[in-house]
Amino acid sequence: MEGGSSIGARLAGGDERALEDAYAVYGPSLLSYLRRFVGPDEAEDTLQRTFIEVWGSAKRYDPSRRFESWLFTIAHRRAVDCLRQRRHSVVDVDTLRGLVGEDGRETLERHADAAEVRAALHRLPDHERVVLEQAYFGDLSQPEIAARLQLPLGTVKARAARGTRRLAGILRQLRDEGVRDDRSV
Repeated sequence: MEGGSSIGARLAGGDERALEDAYAVYGPSLLSYLRRFVGPDEAEDTLQRTFIEVWGSAKRYDPSRRFESWLFTIAHRRAVDCLRQRRHSVVDVDTLRGLVGEDGRETLERHADAAEVRAALHRLPDHERVVLEQAYFGDLSQPEIAARLQLPLGTVKARAARGTRRLAGILRQLRDEGVRDDRSV
């Protein structure tokens, strides 16, 4: 799977497949982000509104900017719109404060980073990706993963170590590509 800067550049060029790729790669992370603020009942609708705006604003995307941040900024705005439209209930200040932080960037960057990691995970071989997903997203210990996958504990440890090293390399590569993209503009 390609990185965010590549998807963003294709999207800015009007490539409809880029929108599908963005949805496939970043949709789950955006949905998780949106559920936290607008709740499970409205998260999917807000996600759809986010991608409608992504497509409508694609030509305004600046490929020198980080694609993940741009996506999460749009999702953030749609979440705030959703919260503002709630007339039947009061949105507590802590929810809004959690959504925007001091100026909104910290939360946004944290979720953009998580989306970037999830996208990079898809570049790993399946046997390494499954172990890392169960460890970090499934919150399982290595012995629990070994039991669940019916593998020796040593195999799970080796896959976790190799997968972590490979993931770090992929993330460095993605960030280096982003830096080169920034300099070329």
